[in-house]
Amino acid sequence: MPSFILGRILSLVLSLIAASIVIFLVLEVVPGDPAQFMLGLNATPEAADALRKSLGIDGPLLQRYFTWVFGLLHGDFGISYTYKVPVAQLIGDRIWISLPLAIYALALSTLIAFPAGIIAAVRRNSAADVGIMGATQLGVAIPNFWFAMLLVLVFAITLHWFTAGGFPGWQDPFQAMKALTLPAIALALPQASILARVMRSSLLDTLDEDYIRSARAKGLSRGQTLWRHALRNALIPVLTIIGLQFSFLLAGAIIIENVFFLPGLGRLVFQGITSRDLIVVKSVVMLLVFAVILVTFLVDITYAIVDPRLRRVAR
Repeated sequence: MPSFILGRILSLVLSLIAASIVIFLVLEVVPGDPAQFMLGLNATPEAADALRKSLGIDGPLLQRYFTWVFGLLHGDFGISYTYKVPVAQLIGDRIWISLPLAIYALALSTLIAFPAGIIAAVRRNSAADVGIMGATQLGVAIPNFWFAMLLVLVFAITLHWFTAGGFPGWQDPFQAMKALTLPAIALALPQASILARVMRSSLLDTLDEDYIRSARAKGLSRGQTLWRHALRNALIPVLTIIGLQFSFLLAGAIIIENVFFLPGLGRLVFQGITSRDLIVVKSVVMLLVFAVILVTFLVDITYAIVDPRLRRVAR
């Protein structure tokens, strides 16, 4: 197990280094000069040069990269060109919206997908199976931003059960969770559809194994065989999907956050792109990439705990 963990840590570090290089280079070649954007079209070259120097974006490319990376390692994400405050402060304010939203959406997705996938597998080829698989196909096909606007139209504008957007803060936790409910549902629908299909497929494969038939032959009921033997082994690929979904929900909620005007990390990235606030974009995207890679690392460790055969394969 220690060698398995060390191998995964090495992979994590190399992935972070590669991601930092790609993010930095991609944003450096994006057209547009932040200094020129901030000063306007009538800015003189001298004023633009002075602003670039004050922002620290006038040095050699390699020097700027290492300055940015060393800052990240020390918790210094730089100063926002637009807001004139530390980027770490902006991230700290926004992450307490994006992180609960991702957890909320993942919880809804799991609560919907697990029963649906189990019922579809146990009642294979029945009307319930066909109905669930049809519903999941529809859930995968519907764009989440379109579904989000439909939720606003029905539950906010027509029924007035929820607000159409905005976030009241965490002073009142009930109102805060209420404001996150429609965005969480919009994010959870396609993820629940995918997870239910994976759950059904994995459970069907497990139910066809010889040890399941042996368990039934020894006198265990269908339900006992399902809960004691089949479900645990079927969860192994499902864990991977859940980890990837959490990463996606944390890093990929930019559209939903803009639909509901939520001041989260996704909206911060969008605003940073439109205002050419590259230090914000670089730092937030790097933080999200780190979250994705870290979740993948934790899933790998969990995977190895559940299935010891993976550790032997890794060696």
